[in-house]
Amino acid sequence: MDLQACTEAIRQKVGADSGLNATLKFDCGSDGFVYIDGKSTPNSVDNDDKAADCTVGITLDNLAALLTGDLEPATGFMMGKLKVSGDMGVAMRLQRVI
Repeated sequence: MDLQACTEAIRQKVGADSGLNATLKFDCGSDGFVYIDGKSTPNSVDNDDKAADCTVGITLDNLAALLTGDLEPATGFMMGKLKVSGDMGVAMRLQRVI
């Protein structure tokens, strides 16, 4: 799954109102970014590198695994496959969305 496919999958999961009430960015390093604006109405998802309430550092492969259900968020965090910076509460709310 490439960045555009991941972005589209996240856009479908987030929908118009995710209940996130925050901004979150997946930082996939050189592969790019997926930015979720859960404060806007409707919510939006794009590939901009903007400041976010919470940033999740993750490889593109692990992001794809997260989206397909092959990687559980808590397991990924414990194994060091994703690193959270900023508001951890936002990351916890993301579990309901993804």
